[in-house]
Amino acid sequence: MSFPPELAPGPAAALEAFLQHLVLERGRSEHTVRAYRGDLAGLLEGMDGLEGLDLAWLRRWLAAGHEAGLGRATLARRAAAARSFTAWAHRTGLMAVDPGVRLASPRPRRSLPAVPTVEQTGAVLDAAGSGAAQEHPVALRDLLVLELLYATGVRVAELCGLDLDDVDPSRRALRVVGKGDRERTVVYGVPASDALRRWLAAGRPALARPGSPPALLLGARGGRLDTRVARRVVHQALAAVPGAPDVGPHGLRHAAATHMLQGGADLRYVQELLGHAKLATTQLYTQVTVERLKVVHEQAHPRA
Repeated sequence: MSFPPELAPGPAAALEAFLQHLVLERGRSEHTVRAYRGDLAGLLEGMDGLEGLDLAWLRRWLAAGHEAGLGRATLARRAAAARSFTAWAHRTGLMAVDPGVRLASPRPRRSLPAVPTVEQTGAVLDAAGSGAAQEHPVALRDLLVLELLYATGVRVAELCGLDLDDVDPSRRALRVVGKGDRERTVVYGVPASDALRRWLAAGRPALARPGSPPALLLGARGGRLDTRVARRVVHQALAAVPGAPDVGPHGLRHAAATHMLQGGADLRYVQELLGHAKLATTQLYTQVTVERLKVVHEQAHPRA
């Protein structure tokens, strides 16, 4: 049953209640909730009440995104967010009907963006290593950002969310909390281990302040490293290598998976490394059958 019009919460209040539902009842992670907020804020912008949220409104919203040049994957994600919201609103009585049931969305193309080659990635990391030769703390941090992103395939938000307690240097392993608050352990090779040792010995102590958080990576002012800074580090590093594609941290994630599979890594190992809930997501990286993939990280990763 719907609320009486005079008692029904407005779109902004309904959105906040939905986001609380995601956190408290469905256990969604901070990153997932932030993504829902970004998508649904645009959907509800300019609305006086949820009674205007019908199928025509949803279709116009997606069409506007298409005209603005959004990709198929982004539009599909937005449509999924809208369907989740309208289903919740109908179930809780905020909407008399659920228009999202009839909302179709473009099927995202199952393809990968361009990724740097092994040689290009090696040139990026070698250049970052040369830049850190003088032991400047920011240069040491940027080297570690690049090495860990490529060595582990973690998402940039996962990397910037790491605390010191999440690092096990003796095992060369990181404890990572990914989407849906799923925890996994990822390993890294010798070059990343060397970059980590140098950062902990000289870089981090130089940037840390009395009020600094226990974050592994720090910004220039001693706070936790912002994901936007990490993205800028990756873009600038790749821009310095002739012929390398202009990709951000997710491009290094794709590169790690692609290069490992090219080297013979087991598909399910790469699935675990990347934190994919479904093997089908990892299969985007290769047309090779699982039976032909036999080698694990130390044999397959270019920087193991």
